[in-house]
Amino acid sequence: MLRPGVFDVLNEPTKRQLQIKKARSFEWIGQTLASLCWIISVFVYESDVGLWSTGDWLQLAAASCWFVSNVSALVSIEPSAAQ
Repeated sequence: MLRPGVFDVLNEPTKRQLQIKKARSFEWIGQTLASLCWIISVFVYESDVGLWSTGDWLQLAAASCWFVSNVSALVSIEPSAAQ
């Protein structure tokens, strides 16, 4: 006879499965698309980087940080943290 909880461990999703589930979630897709659109808009607004002001660089930095944060949310998923 198996000890209690053995089947819970066997049925626990893998890290890859959790990452795919998160990447397919409406929230993650929305956040990631919004951050990418923000990054693109910085270049569309003023394509000549030589004319960028401090505000343009800050916008690019903020949008890039948001995108990196979204990607890191996938990479840092651990199966034991799943709910």
